[in-house]
Amino acid sequence: MTNQNLTDMPSLNLRRVAIDTYKENVAYLHRDCPIYRSEGFQALSKIEIHKVSNGAPVIAVLNVVDDENITAPDQLGLCEQVYDQLGVPEGTEVSICHATPAESLKSVHSKIAGERLNYQEYLGITQDIVNNRYSKIEIAAFLVGCAESGMEREEVLNLTRAMVDTGDRLNWGEFLVSDKHCIGGIPGNRTTMLIVPIVSAHGMLMPKTSSRAITSPAGTADTMEVLACVDHSPERLREIVQKERAFLVWGGTAKLAPADDILIAVERPLSMDSPGQLIASILAKKIAAGATHLLIDIPVGDTAKIRNHTDALKLRKIFEYVGEHMGLHLEVVITDGSQPIGHGVGPILETMDVMKVLENDPYAPLELREKALMLAGRIIEFDPDVRGGQGYVIARDILESGRALTKMNAIMDAQGRNTDPLTLGKLQHNVVATAKGTVKAIDNLKTASIARLAGAPMDKGAGVYLHKKVGDKVEIGEPLYTIYAEFNADFNFAIQASIKDPCYQIEGTGHVN
Repeated sequence: MTNQNLTDMPSLNLRRVAIDTYKENVAYLHRDCPIYRSEGFQALSKIEIHKVSNGAPVIAVLNVVDDENITAPDQLGLCEQVYDQLGVPEGTEVSICHATPAESLKSVHSKIAGERLNYQEYLGITQDIVNNRYSKIEIAAFLVGCAESGMEREEVLNLTRAMVDTGDRLNWGEFLVSDKHCIGGIPGNRTTMLIVPIVSAHGMLMPKTSSRAITSPAGTADTMEVLACVDHSPERLREIVQKERAFLVWGGTAKLAPADDILIAVERPLSMDSPGQLIASILAKKIAAGATHLLIDIPVGDTAKIRNHTDALKLRKIFEYVGEHMGLHLEVVITDGSQPIGHGVGPILETMDVMKVLENDPYAPLELREKALMLAGRIIEFDPDVRGGQGYVIARDILESGRALTKMNAIMDAQGRNTDPLTLGKLQHNVVATAKGTVKAIDNLKTASIARLAGAPMDKGAGVYLHKKVGDKVEIGEPLYTIYAEFNADFNFAIQASIKDPCYQIEGTGHVN
C-alpha cells in the first residue's frame, strides 16, 4: 500500500489489550467505531493493520466489542502478540483495511477434497501460517484435512521440508549432534531427562529442544521447568552448549519450524495428533535444531498411540523415508507401551521419578531407569568409537558412578536453577482396590485423562502417582494411585473420572474402584 493510500485512510489510536490469545493475532474494534460501520468489517474477518509512518502491515482476526473499557470507538485494540509485532507505542495512529485472503487456502481446500499436495503448496500454507494470514479456524481446517484425507510419505516429506524452510536453522558446527524423541502416549515416560545428562556426560553433543504437552499431562519442557528455566534465546543456548555440551529447553523461543508451534496451539484443544502431522512436527523441529543423528521411540500397547506392531512398522518406514531424504541419520526403536513408565504422571511427580533415578535411589522406578539406559546406550552407539552392543554398559556406568547426576546439576545451573521449587497439589485422593488379586493392566489413555482433569500440566503439582504397576499384588483397600490437584473443580472432575473408570484391571475381577 502506498503512502498516499495510507494518508487517505481514516486513522485509529492504538490501544494495547492485555489478552494472551495464544498464537493467534487478534484485533478489537468497538461496535460504534465509524470505520467499523462504514467499511463493512465483520467479526472474525481478517484485517491489515498499517502504521501511518508506513512499514509492513500486520494481519489480525477482528473481534467486535461493546465495552469502552476494552476499546473505545476511536481506538484499535490489539492483543499482546499483535502489539509486540507492530512495535509501536500505545496512542500511535494506525490504519486498517480488509486483508487479502491467503492464496494458499486453495491448497487447503484441495487437501480437504482428498488431493495430494506438493512441496510448493505446503510451503505456501506454512508461510501464510507463520505470517499470521490464517485464523485458527482455517488452521483447524488444514489439520482436519490432513488427518481425514491422510498423507502419503512424499507429502509428509514435503510438509517437513516446508516447515524447516520457514524458520531458522541451528548449526552447531559438529559432525555428530545427537537427539532423541518419543512419539508420546505413555504417561510418565520421562526418559529424555535421564538420557541427556548420560549422553552428554559421555562427551557427545546433545542440545535438546523439547515441546510442551499437546494431549498428555506433561511434556519434557513442562517437567524440566520444575527444575530450571527452559526459555532461552539461541545466543544463550550456544553459551550453555559450549559449557555443558547439552541443554533441556523448550523449543518455542528459538523460532525453529515456527509453523509447528502454531499448529500445536490448535491441535492441543482439538486433541489431534495424526500420523503425518506427528512425523512432520517431530522431524522438522529436530532438523531445524541442528540434529544429525536421531533416535525415535515408538511405544506400542493396547492403550498407547500405536496399538500394534504392524502400525509401528508402518510409522517407522515413514520416519526413515523422511529422515533419509532430509539427510538425517535416524534409527527407530519400538518399545513396550503396555502401561505408564515410572510412578508419577504430571510435571512435579515425573520430576521426582527422574531425580530418584539420577540419585541411584533404591526406590527409583526400575522400568524408567532401564528404558532410559537402553535408549541412552543406543544413542551412545552413534559414537563411531563405541562398538555396537557396548552403549548400555557405558550408560549404566555413567549413571551408577554419579556422573549423570553431576551433569544434570550442571545443566540446571547453566539454564538457571529453579530456587523456589513447586509443591504437589494440596488436594489428595486415594483410589483403592476393591478386590484382592494381581494388577493385569493399566489404561494409559485413562490415566493420562485423569491426570489432565486434575490440572496437569498447567498446574505443575497436579497429576497421578501410581502405587501399583502391572504384575503387583493388591489387597482390598490398598491404594492403587493417588490423585493430586490444586483446585476443587479439577479435583472433583478427576475423582468422578476415576469412579467412572479407575484405569486398573485386577486379575480375575475386571475393573475396580
